Amino acid sequence: MIAAFLCLLLFQLAGEGAARLLALPVPGPVLGMVGLLIALFLRPALHARLQATAHSLLSHLALFFIPAGVGVMAMLGDIRRNAVLLLAVIVLTTWLTALVSAAVFSALGRRA
Repeated sequence: MIAAFLCLLLFQLAGEGAARLLALPVPGPVLGMVGLLIALFLRPALHARLQATAHSLLSHLALFFIPAGVGVMAMLGDIRRNAVLLLAVIVLTTWLTALVSAAVFSALGRRA
C-alpha cells in the first residue's frame, strides 16, 4: 500500500513539476492524473497494484473537503462582499457549459 501511495504521489509531483517548469495554466495534479491515465493504459498491471490504495483513498474522500470548508469560512467576508458577482459568474458559466456541451453533442451526433 505504501508503494502504491508513493506511486500516486510521484505522479502528482511530476504533474506539479511539469506545470511549473513549463508555466502551464493547468494545475499540476491534473497533469499528474493525465500522466497516471497514460501510464495505466501503457501498463495494465499498474491498475492492479494501485486499485486497493485508490479505493481506500476514495472511501475517505469526504475528509478532503474539510480544508475547503475551512477556507470558505475564513473568506466568508469576501464571499459576502462579492456575492452578486460570484452568483453571476456561477450562473453564466453553468449556462455556457450547457451550451458548449449541447453543441459538442450535436456535432458528434451529426458525425455519427
